[in-house]
Amino acid sequence: MVVATQSLEQLCINSIRFLAIDAVEKAKSGHPGLPMGAAPMAFVLWDRLMRYNPKNPSWLNRDRFVLSAGHGCMLQYALLHLTGYDSVSLEDIKQFRQWDSKTPGHPENHVTKGIEVTTGPLGQGIANAVGLAMAEAHLAAKFNKPDSTIIDHYTYVIVGDGCNMEGISGEAASLAGHLGLGKLIVLYDDNSISIEGSTDIAFTEDVNKRFEAYGWHVQHVEKGNGEDNESLDAMAKAIEAAKAVTDKPSFIKITTLIGYGSPNKVNTYGVHGAALGAEEVKLTRENLGWNYSEFEIPEDALAHFRKAVDRGAEYEAEWNKTFADYKAKYAEDTALLERMVSGELPENWTDCLPTYTPADKADATRNISGKILNAIAETLPELIGGSADLAPSNKTALKSTGDFQKGAYGERNLHFGVREHAMGAICNGMALHGGGLIPYGATFLVFTDYMRNAIRLSALSEARVIWVMTHDSIAVGEDGPTHQPVEHVASLRMIPNLSVFRPADGNETSAAYKVAIESKSNPTLIALSRQGLPQLEGSSIEKAEKGGYVLSCGFAPDELDLILIGTGSELELCVKAADILKAEGKKVRVVSLPSWELFEAQSEEYKESVLPKAIKNRVAVEAGTTFGWQRYTGDNGAIVGIDTFGASAPGGVALENFGFNVDNVVAKAKEVIG
Repeated sequence: MVVATQSLEQLCINSIRFLAIDAVEKAKSGHPGLPMGAAPMAFVLWDRLMRYNPKNPSWLNRDRFVLSAGHGCMLQYALLHLTGYDSVSLEDIKQFRQWDSKTPGHPENHVTKGIEVTTGPLGQGIANAVGLAMAEAHLAAKFNKPDSTIIDHYTYVIVGDGCNMEGISGEAASLAGHLGLGKLIVLYDDNSISIEGSTDIAFTEDVNKRFEAYGWHVQHVEKGNGEDNESLDAMAKAIEAAKAVTDKPSFIKITTLIGYGSPNKVNTYGVHGAALGAEEVKLTRENLGWNYSEFEIPEDALAHFRKAVDRGAEYEAEWNKTFADYKAKYAEDTALLERMVSGELPENWTDCLPTYTPADKADATRNISGKILNAIAETLPELIGGSADLAPSNKTALKSTGDFQKGAYGERNLHFGVREHAMGAICNGMALHGGGLIPYGATFLVFTDYMRNAIRLSALSEARVIWVMTHDSIAVGEDGPTHQPVEHVASLRMIPNLSVFRPADGNETSAAYKVAIESKSNPTLIALSRQGLPQLEGSSIEKAEKGGYVLSCGFAPDELDLILIGTGSELELCVKAADILKAEGKKVRVVSLPSWELFEAQSEEYKESVLPKAIKNRVAVEAGTTFGWQRYTGDNGAIVGIDTFGASAPGGVALENFGFNVDNVVAKAKEVIG
């Protein structure tokens, strides 16, 4: 159909479409189909309903927008530019998918202001959005007063078929329905096309009925192509109806045509993930009556979009008046909220962290972790979190607060159910909300396999999340190899910007939490023991937060015969083995290396003082794979580790049979010394 004349709304919608088409064409890479099909719903949302301020992307009470179908990111970049965000210029649009661009191939929160969360892996975005909505609900319950509402915003999401196929979206949607998150509104771009073709080759369920079963308010807008004001009004009315439902999240299925406007590629997988090609771009311009050159934006359309700047300023000014009144009445609450939003911590907050001496009883670091979490929660009201149905084992329940549930959003104990992957993405969303919450999520270390993508994205997104992972080795025991992590710590150490911490005692566990709380731009994963560990002589919070330190020595570096390096529960083996070797006249240093990432961040001088390069005789001991330890043992050293799966047996028996005992460490040390 050739469009002869266009209304202002059509001009705006096609401006979105052709910015996406032209950017993908210039880059010779990208996904034009979704922006072409979803432009009408996005325009209605951003133009008529969403509250945001383009000149202050971090305004606290803005509505949050998540493009869960992140491959269609040119939709979002076009909207940011058109509505007046300084973060995306027309030149940035032209640099789509290029080196050091503000418009990379999928939306990244730390690259482009106005992007709330990093999306791309399908399903992550909608799960992030559940976290954003939970953060809004919690902050509203915590800070709003009967006479003053300062936290009151919506979380809007655009998802595609792929998001709805991924299991994580089901996990997150199920929890959102249970919690009744009424300010979460999802727009489903129902175009029935994925990379392999029509979705009916693998995806034929009634998605609306599924979301109804989850406890969502569900609607269907059958005409989503925005061809007339009637269809645009239908989408607006559906969103308004969703806003009116306050006790359920809302799901609006909007049927569209992928690649709308392209004569030959519309409604085909060919427009999903590739540029249209010069000839098809020309035909699409003709078909939609687009008589504008590449990257040209009609003046009327741009002027209409830019009204968002004045609207946004008015929204924020109105809120500022409300907040000023709130501040006059509730100074203490205001001070807390402002501190949380700033990311700053109370002075001397670390006084709450417990310290230990060898006189203190042995204890599992998971138990110590539970005590530390509760101590921090008393000091930092921004700490909020829970477990994937394992709180009694993870020791993550907070005693000073109740359960975050529908009608009790002000509480801080989160129950994720057996939904590790959704838990991970939800925690990311809460951390990136901007309200200053510090979320933690817990499960057994072996089940990081179920949530690895979310953990990776927390690191990529620079989100301050604490991952509390217990049952950290084959010492789990009778449950056997399915529950005994072997390769997990090593594989997690490979993720950039993730601090992995395997503490050996109480002081090191406190250090792990100190690092985690104070790390504003990266997550921390803490691997904790099930079995009891002694409080070691020579450990301290101050030493351990450097990632590696000399636990015991007594000899000058040039006198050393051997360095024993341990982490977690195996550090005790190093201490005992060193005592035996010292009694035989060997000069031995014991080094604790709970966090490789933190140790590598220290100065070369410090690292040399702990692990002198001249001392080649080294033995590393860790109840996990030997992979990676060669960087610290070198060619002359040895590693006491496990490169097979574990076995079902009492934990102590398993450790003994796999060689995690003092005699074996001593024997390896003697082999190295020669």
